[in-house]
Amino acid sequence: MTDPRSSGGDPTDGSAAASEPTDAGSGRRALPSVSSLLARPEISNMVPATQRETLTAAVRTAIAAVRNRARPPVSAGDWPAAVAAELDALQRPSLRPVLNATGIVLHTNLGRAPLPDSAIAAMRAVAAGFSTLEYDLESGERGSRDVHCQPLLSEVTGADDALVVNNCAAAIVLALNTVAANRDVIISRGELIEIGGSFRIPDIMASSTARLIEVGTTNRTHLLDYRASLTGVTAAVIKVHRSNFVQSGYTADVALDELAPLAAERRIPLIFDLGSGLLISLDRYGLSGEPTARSALTAGADLVLMSGDKLLGGPQAGIIVGRSDLVARMRANPMARAFRADKVTLAALEATLRLYRDPDNAVREIPTLAMLCSPLERIEERAQALARVLTERGHRAEVVASRGAVGAGAFPAHELPSAAVALPGNGKALAARLRTGSPPVVARIHEGRVLLDLRSVPENDDTALAEAVAGALAA
Repeated sequence: MTDPRSSGGDPTDGSAAASEPTDAGSGRRALPSVSSLLARPEISNMVPATQRETLTAAVRTAIAAVRNRARPPVSAGDWPAAVAAELDALQRPSLRPVLNATGIVLHTNLGRAPLPDSAIAAMRAVAAGFSTLEYDLESGERGSRDVHCQPLLSEVTGADDALVVNNCAAAIVLALNTVAANRDVIISRGELIEIGGSFRIPDIMASSTARLIEVGTTNRTHLLDYRASLTGVTAAVIKVHRSNFVQSGYTADVALDELAPLAAERRIPLIFDLGSGLLISLDRYGLSGEPTARSALTAGADLVLMSGDKLLGGPQAGIIVGRSDLVARMRANPMARAFRADKVTLAALEATLRLYRDPDNAVREIPTLAMLCSPLERIEERAQALARVLTERGHRAEVVASRGAVGAGAFPAHELPSAAVALPGNGKALAARLRTGSPPVVARIHEGRVLLDLRSVPENDDTALAEAVAGALAA
């Protein structure tokens, strides 16, 4: 079949009675009408009669693709296949599972932390029917959604009280609006960071109606800077953990345990935006330098704010732990209702937190921690196994050393030793085939080759990864 885009001709194949007028001097095939395609049994029978509108949309999209030259001309006999392809695209979910072979464990664009099996089971059980979200079975009266995670959060962090909202940005806004609405909050200039998606901490904080008072300089802030800025309208001091970048060189910072006495002296809250949500030390796995929620509270923070879907390894959530009087005030703030977490999130978070009662078990059962803490030797074994499967199927594959990353702004200066399977050929084209496969595989390209980094692939996905990659290589 000749493509008029390349020949400049006006070929016909009987799919329409006559040719359409040409545009800008180039020939173009006459296209069938929507109704004529819908009248064809092989097309009309693709879906039940109740889904006629969806089928019509698929037909229109197929015709438009040819008209706009996004698809080559289609012969009369090929229209059913073209419509079927568009119908499949329309019915395919937009939010789909993928295999993350980038080496970045907490990949924000890919949904951050995969959930533990127990969390998935808890979500399924609660989502399938009614639940005790806000109902007390013993009294038979209305209950509170706060009771589901608060005891566990207090247990694993040592906090007096806890509150769960829908993300960490909401936790910041709620905390500042509660304790510092229309009053001053002191923050170091070196902590006015920007997080993913161009969201800036100062903008998020300002939306709480608190007034930000910047102290120090970008690279050096001293305790004296905080003290000099305290006034009668100072409502809080906030410290933001610089989790997504590292300052080095001529720098100075004020630690939490240095700020705490000053805040206590002035009887104002010290708020710490931990962000990463680390609950247990990972020092023995070679990941050090990131504070835990418990260590931040021990250092004197009155409130610690963190995410649920980063190092904690649970669902997206904003977690607030700390002094009971401050948490109670936040709970009573009308904004708390706008930021509250739903039943599925609470079920997943509760199940994930329960695993932290045994830290060793948490490292085994929480996928994020399991991937981060997996020994290099085990990742190399898995990479060798994947390469062997691909080689046995007639494809070239080579195991190479790689460097992964924690992701989501955590441990920004730490590279994770890893192993990857390198695939020869046009890396850009192969990466595209991998992304459009089933299941989609997101890899990375290094020096023109596709690399499949096993650090960010949960071990139970190894078989699915091998099948998906073999399919893409054979296409």
